[in-house]
Amino acid sequence: MAFLDDDFLLTSEPAKKLFHQYAAQMPIIDFHCHLDPKEIYENKNYANITRIWLNEGTYGDHYKWRLERANGVPEELITGDGDDQKKFMAWAGTMERAFGNPVFEWTHLELRRFFGIDEVLNRQTAPAIWEKTNALLQQPDFKPRALIKRSNVQVVCTTDDPASDLHYHQLLKKEETANGFKVLPAMRPDKLVHIEDDGFGAYLQELGKQAQIQIGSFAALQTALEQRFEYFNEVGGRLSDHGLNTFHFAEASADELDHILQKGIANTPLTDHEINQFVTMLIETLMKLNKRFGWTMQFHANVARNLNTRRFAEIGADTGFDAMGTQPDLVDQFRQLFVKMASVDAIPKTIFYSCNPNDWLGLETMLQSFVDTGDRQHLQLGAAWWFNDTAEGMTQQLRTFAEQSLLPNFVGMLTDSRSFLSYPRHEYFRRVLCNFYGNLIEEGRAPDDLPALGQVVQDISYNNAHDYFGFFETKE
Repeated sequence: MAFLDDDFLLTSEPAKKLFHQYAAQMPIIDFHCHLDPKEIYENKNYANITRIWLNEGTYGDHYKWRLERANGVPEELITGDGDDQKKFMAWAGTMERAFGNPVFEWTHLELRRFFGIDEVLNRQTAPAIWEKTNALLQQPDFKPRALIKRSNVQVVCTTDDPASDLHYHQLLKKEETANGFKVLPAMRPDKLVHIEDDGFGAYLQELGKQAQIQIGSFAALQTALEQRFEYFNEVGGRLSDHGLNTFHFAEASADELDHILQKGIANTPLTDHEINQFVTMLIETLMKLNKRFGWTMQFHANVARNLNTRRFAEIGADTGFDAMGTQPDLVDQFRQLFVKMASVDAIPKTIFYSCNPNDWLGLETMLQSFVDTGDRQHLQLGAAWWFNDTAEGMTQQLRTFAEQSLLPNFVGMLTDSRSFLSYPRHEYFRRVLCNFYGNLIEEGRAPDDLPALGQVVQDISYNNAHDYFGFFETKE
């Protein structure tokens, strides 16, 4: 089999037919990413391949940065102010060592699908690839909106702070028909979760200003969040997202919460128990709001972030110094949360991602215990996330979902990316998905019924997400 040929990742005839005849042509709903709505609205050409692919300042692809550091590339040519062409050459040199890493495959998929470049990227081919990609990037077809449309994307959900005025979402909403796709906000209250951070008090003032309420109590915070949910909902928001590196269930009374909140505002040291109490009650509030507004709540959990404290101080967060989390009782702690929220009928539609695959079986069986009559598969084990975003990791997640629930109801893949060139990750996932079902057919574990299984892979690729999130519902 040739490198990235038409059938790569497809190891059986049924898999090939499922992908080429059913999955490949389906549109994309990218319900979780880190694209900047301002960049989509301004719609400017990128100066060169480094700026769209590797970094623009300290904003870029930390998947790639980790590999470059492993290859001895100096930080000047990663997130620093080094020459853009030298940065690209450093990336080409890193690719020479990256066989077997999914980033190697994604890199070459992007070169092929967007730029029509079939050559393998290395230091010998890099100069010509640099010239060709940079010339193409100046054309109208390589502006952000065109790249989204060319990728057959119907919805892009960005990641937005609840204090955001959603200015660029409002502008993009007016141009939705002309663009041919929706750009919708998804609320992510990370700054609100981290009550222990120095800037928490200042952030509450910012949030209160947007909500037009002074936040001096937990009840006032709840009112402010309700207002922000209403605002996001009007702009088209239908999801929230919650990065909980760890979680420990610990409830608190109203008086305790007000005391804890005041300590956070004053930047007074908080105990671990107080932090856990605040986070627990905040998540309970957010679950109730997600349920009330009919949103989907996403949990991203069990991550160890910013481990290299020296580099974190120098460069900042999301720059490649994170790892899989190892909280051993994570599922049990969330189980207590879900038991409580089920008792008051306040579990919203939920997608749960853990960075530690050891959690997946526990999470899937826990979530399945709270599936009640009503919406189809309203609780789901999320796609293989971050360090699991490999062919093997995706297959393990699909197998876990299939063995413990109904995989045909799965809402599928997302990019979780900061790059407009990342949409071939959906193709990659669809190939893995079709190979999973193709293997079941080959092993005699599923019927050789291509129309039936073709419908399944189309549902997972697009249809389920279309129906699950409510992006296309119109108000009466």
